Amino acid sequence: MTEFFNQVSRRKFIVTAGVSAGAVLLKGCLGNPPEPGGISTTSSVQPVVNISPEQKPETTKAKLGYIPIVESAPLIIALEKGFFAKYGMSEVELSKQASWGSARDNVEIGSAGGGIDGGQWQMPMPHLITEGKITKGNQPIPMYVLAQLVTHGNGIAIANKHLGKGISLKLDEAKPLLAQLKSSTPFTAAFTFPHVNQDLWIRYWLAASGIDPDADVKLLTVPAAQTVANMKTGTMDAFSTGDPWPFRLVNDKIGFMAALTAEIWKNHPEEYFAMRGDWVDQNPKATKALLKGIMEAQQWLDNFENRKEAAQILAVKKYFGLSSPEVLADPFQGKYDMGDGRKIDDKSMAAYYWKDEKGSVSYPYQSHDLWFITENVRWGFLPKDYIANGGAKAKELIKKVNREDIWREAARELEVPAADIPTSTSRGVEAFFDGVKFDPQKPEEYLKNLKIKKAGI
Repeated sequence: MTEFFNQVSRRKFIVTAGVSAGAVLLKGCLGNPPEPGGISTTSSVQPVVNISPEQKPETTKAKLGYIPIVESAPLIIALEKGFFAKYGMSEVELSKQASWGSARDNVEIGSAGGGIDGGQWQMPMPHLITEGKITKGNQPIPMYVLAQLVTHGNGIAIANKHLGKGISLKLDEAKPLLAQLKSSTPFTAAFTFPHVNQDLWIRYWLAASGIDPDADVKLLTVPAAQTVANMKTGTMDAFSTGDPWPFRLVNDKIGFMAALTAEIWKNHPEEYFAMRGDWVDQNPKATKALLKGIMEAQQWLDNFENRKEAAQILAVKKYFGLSSPEVLADPFQGKYDMGDGRKIDDKSMAAYYWKDEKGSVSYPYQSHDLWFITENVRWGFLPKDYIANGGAKAKELIKKVNREDIWREAARELEVPAADIPTSTSRGVEAFFDGVKFDPQKPEEYLKNLKIKKAGI
């Protein structure tokens, strides 16, 4: 397993969009997205709060990595709307990462070595980095999960050559096609990093219909910004990644959407904000200041009247590099043209950043960390002893990595209403589209009930 992880690209390339009080320093941009078409933004500066000595950050600087998908919106909005500066973090720099492998590499070396202090992460990357499972030389680098950034905003896109062949949320009608392709050129599906969110979404989707993702199809890793280009060249049949890339696929008439992750698991945990543990330990007040800025950005984003402006801010070259903010506008409102004749117009299916139908989005539930780790055990990425005895080993790791206590402190300092601060570290039993349920008190039982898995449970 470790050798496999270490095969993932370790490029030390950073594309930096560094924003300071007076200027923007652009060190590079991703080449795949089209150039923007005269997009303007209306950024406003928030008044700096009267910060008490007890809350004054130890530093005004932090370097945060991000990938240009909607999960990163709270970081970008917190910078552009002045929410970071409002709480004393006036020198936050956002660093656009070429891939998740680059993000992993750059958090290893930290900002002192030219990398990053933390930022946006798929799960359970912070736990795997903490354990040294995906780091250079398997060196453990403690990470702290501090907030969930978003729910929804992901989907599974399919090349147009498969339109009308039964590939949808459920794959019963498509099984003969996949079996036929398996004997010649296997159906190829891509995700952006192995063993985390988007790999797990596509695996769950396939396995729920009786398709073994390790035996019946071919899986590969492709950076998010290359997914559209790769679909155009025909090198892959499907990919799992975040908006705006699936929408662009449909908009450019290259493919269609088989499913939204909101259909696979409604109100599911998506990507997270996490920092190097040593940075947090050295800068506890600055950490809470960053969190407060992110929380305000999440609340701002959940006001749907702000989403047109949010799309304009995100679309520009230094962030997503989109030809038009309209690529984001409809998905932000829960409107999806799936490209196969199906249309969704349901705000409950949109990306949410602060609250959804089940309550807090921003709060990092430890029960969600456990699901991601349990799925890693399911597919043989982690040994099954992580979930033995009710998941004792996994829960011990989660308590080290998941710093929901810091989230709570920041929320109270921000004067978040008590009703918006969860009282339990578990969101309880979770339900999936195929009828399967995950009880965080019984992770072994969850795996026992799954027909397709690598773990011998």
